[in-house]
Amino acid sequence: MDENVTSLRLRIEGFVQAVGYRHFAIGEATRLGLNGWVRNRSDGSVEALVSGTTEAVETFVAACGNGPPGSRVAHIDLEKAEPPAEKGFRRRPSV
Repeated sequence: MDENVTSLRLRIEGFVQAVGYRHFAIGEATRLGLNGWVRNRSDGSVEALVSGTTEAVETFVAACGNGPPGSRVAHIDLEKAEPPAEKGFRRRPSV
């Protein structure tokens, strides 16, 4: 197992729905070569599971803190997670 792999679950709060946030997150994760998924939650937050090199995950978290134009990120909760079973990064149905 590669010790340089980090897997995190993010819960992004603020004005993050209806602003292209999931599309933005998919683009960033794909550019960074990360695995995982992103989805909207019924409480207005966005949730993501991301896995990859520690450096790439840290870059992704920083990008999520900025978000796409029109978004306002108030807070990001981070928690360690198991890596996703599938490779690639995709949108999941909202919950």
